[in-house]
This record gives sequence, C-alpha cells and structure tokens, in this order.
Amino acid sequence: MNSTEAIEYIHSRLKFGINPGMERITALCTALGNPQDSLRFVHVAGTNGKGSTSTMIASALTATGYKTGLFTSPYVIDFRERIQVDGEMISPDDLAKTVEQVKCACEEIEKDGIVPTEFETITAAAFVYFKNIACDVVVLEVGLGGLLDSTNIIKTPLVSVITSISTDHTAVLGDTIEEIAAQKSGIIKPDGITVMYPEQEPEAEKVIRNAAEKNNNRFVVPQLSDCDINAETLNGTDVVFGKLNLHIPFAGAHMVKNAVTAVCALRKCGLTISDEQIAQGIASAVMPARMEVIGNGKVILDGGHNEGCAEALKAFAEKFVTGKRIAVCALMGDKDCETYLRIVAPLFDKMYVTAPDNPRSLPPQELCELAQKYCENCVAVASPVEACKEALSYAQSMGGTTVVCGSFYLAGEVREFLLENF
Repeated sequence: MNSTEAIEYIHSRLKFGINPGMERITALCTALGNPQDSLRFVHVAGTNGKGSTSTMIASALTATGYKTGLFTSPYVIDFRERIQVDGEMISPDDLAKTVEQVKCACEEIEKDGIVPTEFETITAAAFVYFKNIACDVVVLEVGLGGLLDSTNIIKTPLVSVITSISTDHTAVLGDTIEEIAAQKSGIIKPDGITVMYPEQEPEAEKVIRNAAEKNNNRFVVPQLSDCDINAETLNGTDVVFGKLNLHIPFAGAHMVKNAVTAVCALRKCGLTISDEQIAQGIASAVMPARMEVIGNGKVILDGGHNEGCAEALKAFAEKFVTGKRIAVCALMGDKDCETYLRIVAPLFDKMYVTAPDNPRSLPPQELCELAQKYCENCVAVASPVEACKEALSYAQSMGGTTVVCGSFYLAGEVREFLLENF
C-alpha cells in the first residue's frame, strides 16, 4: 500500500456514513492493542474555534520541547494535514504503513459484522501513528459532538477543552444549544480538568458546568477582564492577558477568546511550560483558511460555514475590510445555508457563487437564488477558480477586497491559485 492507496482506502469508508457510537471504535482500537491508552491527551470539543484552539495549544507544546501530536479536521489542501507531529504532516510512507495496519484490524473485526466508518478509521490510524512515534502529548480535536465521537475512547485527558458552542449538525447533535452542549461536554471524564471558552452561551455554560461538577472536574474559565487589547490588525492581535504579552497571529475578537482558552488549557494541563514558551508557541501558530490574509490583504480566505463562523466573519469584515467587498462563496447543501447567507451576504457589494467538486455542494444557480435575497448583485459561476478570477478582476477595478468564504472544500480548491497569484 502506498499513500495514495491509503487515502483511497480511508475515503472508501465514507459509504458507511456518519454514525456516532462507540462500539466500532472500541472494537477497532482493541484489535490494534489500544494504542490510545499509551498516550496523554489534551481533548478539544466545540462548535467553533476548536481547530484554532487546538493548533495554538499544539504549537505552544512544541515550542516547549514536547513531541506533540495534533489530530484535526478538516484538511484544506492535503489529507495528511489531519495527522501532524510538531507541525509536520505525517509522511506519505508513514501514512501508508499506518493505514495498512489499521486496514488489517478493520478486516479482522468485520468478520464479526463490525464495520468502522471513515472517521473511526482515520482516528485509529492517528492513535497508532502517535504511539509508534512516541509522542509526549497529543492534542486531539473532536470530529463531531463529543459524547459519541470516536476520539472519546480515550481515558481522562490532561485537560478537556470546550470551545464556543452554537447550532450545527443539528440532525445528529440536537436542535437546542442545551442538547448540543450535552454532546460536547460528553468529553469530560472523571477527576479531570475542564477549561471552557469565555462568554459561552448561558444555556451551554450551565450544561458544561454541571457535567464538570458531576465528574469531579476542576472547572476553569478565562476571565476576559484580565485581557487588554493593545493592537488589532488584519495580521493578528496583540494582547496582554494578566501579565502575559501575546501576539495572536489570527485576526478577530473571537480569536482572542480562543487564544486565552488555549493559554488556560496549557497552564492547567499539568505539563511544565512557561508563559514565555506559551507566547512563543501561539505567535508561531499557522492555520490555513481561517480568516487567512493573502496578498497583503487583497484576499481573505475563510472556510467557516455555520452561524457562529458567519458572525465571526461579519465582525471581521466590518472591522478590517474597508471599501468594496466582493465575495466568492460556496456552501454545502446539508448546511444551514439560509442562516449563513442572511448574516454574511449583506456585507458584499457583489457575490460570485460557485461549487467545489463535492457531491454535497449546493449548485451555483440554486445558491445564487438564495443569496440574492440578501445581496442583489449575485452571479453564478460553475468553476471555483474562474469565480475567483472574475471576483479578483472586479475587485481590482473597484479598489476592493475579495473574500473567499463558506466552505473548506472551496478553500482547498482555490487556495493554491490564490497564493500563486499574490
């Protein structure tokens, strides 16, 4: 098996769907010798911000000298982004060897009618790789929910982190904030430490606090009153949190909250790490397609797709993107497209809507009809790259900024083109 075949094998398991539950991952990990039991984890759940929070935590741990694994999703350009050690993606050879091992275990348990899903397969592969490479600590981002997510097979982590909670994946997680929070707080294990994102929705905070109390957890929430913002630009935010000077290399008020959540998690995880190492690691964190600034601010690339992400993009654009704003937008048909567009579309003077190569993509013409309720000047373009070309040309003629948004699949298809042209 080579790396291409490994990725094809993992993707072939998409046909088994998204099926929350612990039976399959338990059987698979058992067949692999429970590699997760040999590792220490920082476990991160939430609706929004878990990717950036996980990345900042992992970057700081690496800066301290710990061999640090990071398991995250989605990927933007390369599938191997999902499994990293000290900021480096798993090598093609290691991916092939690891997936071959997991494939053998899958075939073994399938004899008993237990068929792992795609996410369960890649989660197990991550555990195997992180054990084989002898990681000191792994930052583990939840895939969906928490309680029944395959990452939740781990024992009590060094710290459980709950980032911002809003409505998403309601068909699986529930229709209310309380129901979704209950799923997310399912990662809280007995006798641990829970760090929660500040200014959480009150309904969510109550559920999380109760879960922490029931599991005898120390409960920590960063105090934003301890945080003073010194400078805000497109390229990030300088803050003082207590006595800690931080440069957060991602713009937006929500990123300040994610960063202080990461700081608290690092301080409470029980590992030896100084404030200077925390600051160094957070300042060096890198993450594509999250309010990513390209071409000295001529292009903003953001893959967020739900209501919380839409609100964050709106706040970002209103604060930092002056003049004409032109969008390239794509959305998946199984998302709450109406809510996203209601928040985001009025920001733009013109929208070019398109669809990446994904069967879940909302067709451009259908998306155009939805978007026109909130932005009258809307054009459907079949090709994402062509949509970017048209938007960039129009933005240049108007002296404006192009915002590419709505889907990580879109970001993955056009990011290389954008980087090459700016």
